[in-house]
Amino acid sequence: MDSIELIINLAIIGLLIPTIIYAYRLNKNLTILRQNQSSLAKLVEALNDATHKAENSIPKLKSVTEHSSEDLKEVVDSAKTIKDDLLFINERADNLADRLENVIRDGRNIKETAPRTHDSISETLSKKSFFGREHKKSNSDSVDISDSRSEAEMELLKALRAIK
Repeated sequence: MDSIELIINLAIIGLLIPTIIYAYRLNKNLTILRQNQSSLAKLVEALNDATHKAENSIPKLKSVTEHSSEDLKEVVDSAKTIKDDLLFINERADNLADRLENVIRDGRNIKETAPRTHDSISETLSKKSFFGREHKKSNSDSVDISDSRSEAEMELLKALRAIK
């Protein structure tokens, strides 16, 4: 029986040696951890502070984002309105340009046709208004053939002023 006891004791000794080595290493690491416990506590405290600051900043960031999005929405709505106005003005300008082109073409046609009297040309130009409506003849409407272009320019200026 001595030999069985001896084998059991040797097995226990064989298992105790790695356990002692492991306990020694664990004790050494725990000692290092205790020495650095204060710096570890500071690190955990800094992490907690950063977490709290981040949590407190989230509602502020959310409100700033909502406020900015409202401002941006107002700017976008204003831009859409301005875009619509510009499209309308552009369309009107195209129409006015077409009318002006027709008036100029008619003025050139009048200039190329047989010579007419000053009064008949002035009457023709006064009837063919830039806006397609007739206007009364005044002293300033008396135009000779070479002034048909300036008449069209005057009509364009009147149209632009009417738009404003």
